[in-house]
Amino acid sequence: MCGFTTQRVVTSRSPTETRLLAGRLLSELKGKRVFALHGELGSGKTCFAKGLADALGVANPVTSPTFTILNEHAGARTLFHADLYRLSSAEEAIEVGLDTYMESDGVTAVEWAERAAEIMPPDAVHVYFESSPDENTRVITVRW
Repeated sequence: MCGFTTQRVVTSRSPTETRLLAGRLLSELKGKRVFALHGELGSGKTCFAKGLADALGVANPVTSPTFTILNEHAGARTLFHADLYRLSSAEEAIEVGLDTYMESDGVTAVEWAERAAEIMPPDAVHVYFESSPDENTRVITVRW
């Protein structure tokens, strides 16, 4: 885990717990943040992004931007929510302006971040979601 100084492993037993974890992390990790979200379809990435939105006071609904690639949500700070599922390279992520959003003063959540690993900032918070046989339980590993 070269480069990471802190790791936390949490078992979430519900979408509510996943959302609350996102809010707690955001309150601990102040300032501009990029959350690089990793995991299979349905593993909790969008749920985590919704938790960030809740913590930022975003009023409008947050859904996965699979087809729009990136959504911007106004709150106490702006939440930039990207879904790179349909992209195949960091170059495509740059073409849609992801690098610019990650440099902003807001909070950026990037689903399928591994598809643009080369442009993730060194101080990004990497969040890994693992499903379990119980459909609501997730093992979430956070590294920063």
